[in-house]
Amino acid sequence: MDLQTPIKDGDRLFKMYSRRLEKLGIKTFLDLLYHVPFRYDDYSMVSEIGEVQPGETVTVRGKVSEISNSYTRAYRTIQKAKVEDQTGQIEVVWFNQPFILKTLKKGDKVSLSGKVDLSKGRKVLISPEYEIDNGDLIHTGRLVPVYPQTYGVSSKWLRRQIYKLLSENILEDFLPKDLKANNKLLDLPKAIYKIHFPESLDEAKIAKKRLSFDEFFLLHLSSLKRKREWQGKLKGKKLTVFPEKINKFIKSLPFELTSSQKKSLSEILSDLEKETPMNRLLQGDVGSGKTVVSAITMYLANLNGFQSILMAPTEILANQHYQTISNLLSPFGLKIGLQTGSEKTKGDFDVIVGTHAILFEKTKLEKLGLVVIDEQQRFGVEQRSMLRGKGKNPHLLTMTATPIPRTVALIIYGDLDLSVLSDMPKGRKEIKTWLVPPVKRINAYRWIEEKLKETKSQAFIICPFIEESENLATVKAATKEFERLRKEVFPNLRLGLLHGRMKAKEKEKVLENFRKEKINILVATPVVEVGIDFPNATIILIEASERFGLAQLHQLRGRVGRGEKQSYCLLFTESDSPQTIQRLKSMEKIQVGAQLAELDLKLRGPGEIYGTAQHGIPQLKVASFSDFDLIEKTKKEAEKIIEDLDKFELLSKKISELNTTQVSPD
Repeated sequence: MDLQTPIKDGDRLFKMYSRRLEKLGIKTFLDLLYHVPFRYDDYSMVSEIGEVQPGETVTVRGKVSEISNSYTRAYRTIQKAKVEDQTGQIEVVWFNQPFILKTLKKGDKVSLSGKVDLSKGRKVLISPEYEIDNGDLIHTGRLVPVYPQTYGVSSKWLRRQIYKLLSENILEDFLPKDLKANNKLLDLPKAIYKIHFPESLDEAKIAKKRLSFDEFFLLHLSSLKRKREWQGKLKGKKLTVFPEKINKFIKSLPFELTSSQKKSLSEILSDLEKETPMNRLLQGDVGSGKTVVSAITMYLANLNGFQSILMAPTEILANQHYQTISNLLSPFGLKIGLQTGSEKTKGDFDVIVGTHAILFEKTKLEKLGLVVIDEQQRFGVEQRSMLRGKGKNPHLLTMTATPIPRTVALIIYGDLDLSVLSDMPKGRKEIKTWLVPPVKRINAYRWIEEKLKETKSQAFIICPFIEESENLATVKAATKEFERLRKEVFPNLRLGLLHGRMKAKEKEKVLENFRKEKINILVATPVVEVGIDFPNATIILIEASERFGLAQLHQLRGRVGRGEKQSYCLLFTESDSPQTIQRLKSMEKIQVGAQLAELDLKLRGPGEIYGTAQHGIPQLKVASFSDFDLIEKTKKEAEKIIEDLDKFELLSKKISELNTTQVSPD
């Protein structure tokens, strides 16, 4: 069998289970082998029946002497059995599992694992793991793997199928022998077997080391290969830098560029002078001035007779960019167009700002010389390729304000050159951040009202959901909270509501009213996380702040502090967990996004860095983004081997498969 075969193309059993398995991320038989346990139940203590003691977790092996099915008054079923060996007999009870009588029969040799209880003075096993004892145990009598599961797919089912698949011995090891020897790594077939069925936890640890190495090594190698192909195959448009005109544009700005803006701009201009198309990431904290740097780059493209596209992930952000870019470039004679799902401006433009709607326009932009993508991790590889296809290998500048730990950036952005905006524009004041205990909620509301009247400024109140969830009834929901705040808390102020289910025109109207200061407080969901720029907003209150990652809280905090007035961020939480309180209080002390993301990585793990899963962030099956040493080590090994990659057939094939499947969802 080819392990790349889709589960749905397997035998009858797998066809039946394919949809359920897909919920676990298992689409191919290779995915099934890499569905690794998250823990092991220790049933390795095998005891004779006569020696077991109440309270012990043990495995016993013996013969079924009795087994029967009985009914309770509520028409529920109880399965009772007696199992004996040469030292004694033990009772076994299961509840509502009548199918057991089809599996276990009187006279069968069985192995049972579970906790021994005492019932009416007799020792009994209640709902133990069980299997026919043919000498080859996988559910009992050992370290037993426990897997992430879903409705209709139990760990026992997964265990059985993985064991059968491993017995076919069809795994090929793609790592070169010298690389394995130098890094003291297990062979792949052995590592996969031992991660599922280890004899000890040390064996599982050694297996995990090999599989974690593979994940990071392949991701690094894949990025380096894409970068090499980009640099080797593609020929772009070599631009001429016009120093006098660029300097004149910079001097026209109402502020001075920061030192890191100047450095990043220098790196970008250097790229544009080459025949190889630029492929650079501009990473900078919220409010560090990425848009201005991109505007200067678009201006240079125009001076060379080329068009530019600026693509953003949401209509709100696209509209924001359209306003900013128009203000910066229109005075220099550039025509700016807007292209979103709900709005299209017609005509020829020097710069088109828009959402993914740009991708589906049939017009091929022959004069396209530059593509700028904002919040690039929200776009898939496929979408980025479609954008590049709009012109003839245009220069590509991607931007992100998402705070990403350096180690994670090494994995995600390995194929891009990196420029970092590390300092903030002059005059920006630090946002004062406070974690507000529940007892001070009313006082906080009064303080906000007084502050808004005193400074004639505005505020955001962020709720994690649009409407209340049945499972999360205590979590503040935007629609209900809006009504409560409007009627009970701030009856003397004007409140507005903004969330993702509103139509584009409705959102724009609310934002326009907020911009014109017709709204004092905007109640919103995290839809405002990126792209809202209102200098008069000085307070942001975030409800249920424990539900957000620190990096996402930092981005939300960046919605204020964009003007000259002192700004504030208030974090509300109903949690009394000491760990949660400590994590949230770090927001009071740390103002740098990457540091907060690094901290969240250590405290909560990679799945929580961004509050929700982000497109483009690799989903690791075994390795951890907090394993900084391994990330560095595998990067060095990938850099050593990249030039000779073609010499290693299986490794080259593996990288090609990875690059084919490494497409993020829209």
